[in-house]
Order: sequence, then structure tokens, then C-alpha cells
Amino acid sequence: MKIGVVIFPGSNCDHDMLHVLGNVMQQEVVALWHKDSELPSDLDCVVLPGGFSYGDYLRCGAIARFSPLMEAVIRFANDGGYVFGICNGFQILCEAGLLPGVLLRNDRQKFICRNVYLKAVTRNSAITSRIDPQSVLKIPIAHAEGRYYADEATLAELEANDQILFKYCTPSGEINEDANPNGALRNIAGICNGGRNVFGMMPHPERASETALGNSDGRALFESLLQAVESLV
Repeated sequence: MKIGVVIFPGSNCDHDMLHVLGNVMQQEVVALWHKDSELPSDLDCVVLPGGFSYGDYLRCGAIARFSPLMEAVIRFANDGGYVFGICNGFQILCEAGLLPGVLLRNDRQKFICRNVYLKAVTRNSAITSRIDPQSVLKIPIAHAEGRYYADEATLAELEANDQILFKYCTPSGEINEDANPNGALRNIAGICNGGRNVFGMMPHPERASETALGNSDGRALFESLLQAVESLV
């Protein structure tokens, strides 16, 4: 599997992602510069990492969405290629129209950096297919604008089409208001598009993918993605 990681000015999780995909998951991985206009023709997946692209000026992801390479990423996604955005990458995917909704400022108006708990609420996606819906994942977040918002019609469509991938929960697996770190509607932590090939989430699985870090819960997402791609070969 060959995966490209897009690097924007202000990305700060790009090398974390390159390390996890290349050294931990043992996949071929390449860094992609945002000013390039084309993707390598043999990519299986594109990852938009976390960080503060363009310093988070205007809205988070609003400028990065217009980076030259994003036009190629949009074409890649529209042709069925896998695209995975994490934190700022999720924000960029929403700004680019590849995912519905928007990420607003956290309800308490503060940057949050800590471990949270998630449940995969569907196995019907490339990044959740190997995750037991009854299991609870401990994954870090680090964001000031992670409050997922969409209108009621969009939320209803996401629920009806099984496009909500992750919801914030308590350590015991209860999905409730107390478990919601940022005020996200319906405790949404991650979603996919209708074609089920574009994924976005606010928590950082790449920061929880090695036993050396004391937490490997995030590795299951990458294992699921690899299995999904290999099944297509």
C-alpha cells in the first residue's frame, strides 16, 4: 500500500503520521507538498494530517482548502480514492466540501489537549471495519475548533446513511453529554462521506498507535484501512 501525507505550512502532525504509517505499519509512505499540482499516480490513500495550516487564519482549513494540491486530492476522492483527514485535516475536508458540516470553536472557547474516549458506532467503513463496536478507544485530542456542527437535515442524513463513524463516550462506553469534550452535536467525533471513501475525525489515532507510547488503541484504525485497501487489490 502506498500512502501520501500532505504537508501544509503549519502542519505539525505530518511527521508523526509519516512515522506511524512507514515505521509502525510498515507501508510505503511519501510526503506530498501542498504547492504541487498533481498526486503520484500509484497512491492508494491520501492523508491530511493535523496542525495549524496557514496559522488557522480565517477559519481552520479555509486557506489550505485552496492549496494547489487540494484540487488533485478532490479529484482523487471523487474518483473513489481513500482520503483520511485528522483534526486540521478533517477541518480542511469540510472546507473543501468533501465532507458535510463544519468544525466550530469548542463550546468552552478553550484549546483542549487530553485523552478522550470513543466508540466506533459502525463497522461499515474502511477505518472502522476491524473495530469492535462494544470496545472503547482512548485517543488524544488537541484542538480549539473541534465542535462538529451541521443542520438537522444533514445530521439526520448522516444517521440514516450510517456515515457517523465515531462518537465521544465515557470510559465505560456511555455516549452522553458528560463525555462530550467540545460540544459536538450528537457527540460526533468522526464521519465519512456518502461514498464511504473519505473519512474525517478530530482525535489523533497516530498519537496512540505504539506500545512505546503506552497506548496503541489508534492502531486499529490503520489496520482496518490497510485491510480494506488490500481487499481491493
